[in-house]
Amino acid sequence: MAVEVQRVPQVADPPAGTVVFLIGMRVNSLWKVHRWVPSFLAMIRMLTELHRQREYGFLAARTWLARTVVVVQYWRSMDELMAYAHDLDAEHRPAWARFNRAVGDNGAVGIYHEAYVVDPARTHTVYRNMPPFGLGAATAHRPQRSAPVPSGDGS
Repeated sequence: MAVEVQRVPQVADPPAGTVVFLIGMRVNSLWKVHRWVPSFLAMIRMLTELHRQREYGFLAARTWLARTVVVVQYWRSMDELMAYAHDLDAEHRPAWARFNRAVGDNGAVGIYHEAYVVDPARTHTVYRNMPPFGLGAATAHRPQRSAPVPSGDGS
């Protein structure tokens, strides 16, 4: 799938209250596969659920895989994020209980999250020669300023 690179510099234009949520895991003991694979699979189930059921308030996500897995998620509001986290019928709550029973504090796998509420007046973003990305792709984006599109091949 081809993506269109935006040649005019863009900035994100999110509504107030949008949440940037960093969540992931770190494999501390590679050889304890039986400890960390269930957490990894639970992350996949939760992301699948969120992509299918947008009524939770989930907007978008981007995942990077390495020993430390990083998932950057975007949500409409902190209230909606917290409601999903505590929903007994959603994937998160049972996965959290399974993690605590299976892993607890044995150190084989770590999990983390950080959530930030966006105040557009105090947010700085720039996307130059990029397809829609990050906060701008999850919410809205606009030209940074009125500027003509460069001509030629950029050399």
